[in-house]
Amino acid sequence: MEQPTRDIFVIAASAGGVQALQQLVSEFPADLAAAVFVVVHIGANRQSFLPQILSRAGPLPAYHPVHGQPIEQGRIYVAPPDFHMRLRPGGIHLDRSAKIHCTRPAADPLFQSAAETYGSRVGGIVLTGGGFDGTTGARSIVKHGGLIVIQHPDEAHIPSMPLSVLEAGLPHYCLILDDIADLLVDLNKGRIRSAADDPRHA
Repeated sequence: MEQPTRDIFVIAASAGGVQALQQLVSEFPADLAAAVFVVVHIGANRQSFLPQILSRAGPLPAYHPVHGQPIEQGRIYVAPPDFHMRLRPGGIHLDRSAKIHCTRPAADPLFQSAAETYGSRVGGIVLTGGGFDGTTGARSIVKHGGLIVIQHPDEAHIPSMPLSVLEAGLPHYCLILDDIADLLVDLNKGRIRSAADDPRHA
């Protein structure tokens, strides 16, 4: 049975995440038929240049979205400093609700809202970072029929975030960065029948 097409990718990263994201988005094709959402932990009083960095790194334009902005394919949406980013039907919701895991933005609100709104269309990716933000959200994605990919902890600058997801038994794939972009393209095109059938699965 074919996998559903994944066209909503949610990505979490923290320490070491900027470099990991640059490498990942540099390998995205210009015609990726998906919307990509990124949360990187950043202090409330710090300016973020991550959209400019990611736009330069790869072919897809990256933005800090505004509240209520419609979702378009072929775009990278980066959570602004001091705002949680959540997905609603057709649009992006930004809010300053309570910090989660002592941070705002946090990955769990993005992952959970994506799972609740888009179900099996969601692919969640957890990259390098400290702590365990993303694990609860990853569990929600799996519960709603989505798929989870983690950066291999041996490659991660700080392995705590992907390790937390791995120890919870949630990932369908545990890959080095060089393989993650190719996998996401395959998932976007509905090419892979199951994680167990794919030789990249760790």
